[in-house]
Amino acid sequence: MLARWMITLFLNAIALIAVAQIFESFYIEGFGTALLASIILGILNVLVKPFLILLTLPITIMTLGLFLIVINAITLMMTQSLFGPAFAIDGFGMAILAAILISVINMLLNSLIKDSLK
Repeated sequence: MLARWMITLFLNAIALIAVAQIFESFYIEGFGTALLASIILGILNVLVKPFLILLTLPITIMTLGLFLIVINAITLMMTQSLFGPAFAIDGFGMAILAAILISVINMLLNSLIKDSLK
């Protein structure tokens, strides 16, 4: 269980670095910062995200779950606000785009790891 969590954190850090390489308006200082951001993002996803989902449940249902992307962007912005200049996202639109791309990259990386562990 702990090994799976560590692999997930590592893959999330890789996704953050990949997004930073693609977009100039998404900056992360290095892999150590990405790993720490991945840990903080994981903690926020456990503690804050369920509250945000519950708070925005009507709009999430009306948008057939697409509003969850906005919630992911909010947790990403909360994470970057804790870092200062080491992790910066220029605007909420970039956070939404980054949240989508991070989700897609994580899905691809997790499927690759899942297939190789079989």
